[in-house]
Amino acid sequence: MASISIPLAYKSHSLRRSPIYRPSQLHSPIQIKCSASKDCSNSEESSTQFKQLRNVACGFLAVWALSSVSPVIAAGQRLPPLSTDPNRCERAFVGNTIGQANGVYDKPLDLRFCDYTNEKTNLKGKSLAAALMSDAKFDGADMTEVIMSKAYAVGASFKGTDFSNAVLDRVNFEKANLQGASFKNTVLSGSTFNDAQLDGVDFEDTIIGYIDLQKICTNKTITEEGRVNLGCR
Repeated sequence: MASISIPLAYKSHSLRRSPIYRPSQLHSPIQIKCSASKDCSNSEESSTQFKQLRNVACGFLAVWALSSVSPVIAAGQRLPPLSTDPNRCERAFVGNTIGQANGVYDKPLDLRFCDYTNEKTNLKGKSLAAALMSDAKFDGADMTEVIMSKAYAVGASFKGTDFSNAVLDRVNFEKANLQGASFKNTVLSGSTFNDAQLDGVDFEDTIIGYIDLQKICTNKTITEEGRVNLGCR
């Protein structure tokens, strides 16, 4: 049976504890079949009320399943070949047009090895959902209010990049250089920073989940001020 869990997110300096759920507080789940086959032997399912409940539940689960499927690259998974589109780097100035939050796009954004150093105008507020950004340069760029859900930014350079008010959930920043970047009021829920350079990063009012906070606080390159803003212990 499909189940859904929704992670908690909070301002980095506010909540500190996750809620505790006890087994006595939970009810036994109702199992609902979503197959197209008919089963006349089940009298409960034949009732009109149960059919309506089943249809609503199955519709919800179908939407959830479609939205959770995305081109995000898992650890150890091979990347697709580099795009041969001669204008692939310029496509970042247009961005994606659909499915921002779930990383679903109409056309793939392959920005690998592109150079956007000191780009102050054309990246602001763009949707770069599920973009491939590995080994690209965004040093000094203005990326305020961008949507980068499920982007793959392994080994990319974001030195001094302004990510204020951006949505960077579930981004892979492994081995990225983020020295001096600004994450003011930025959503970082689900993002990973394994072996990333985070010295001098501004984490003021960063929005991050509790488990993600524990992980990012293990990064030794974060300055003392950054650790205070995040709420690291």
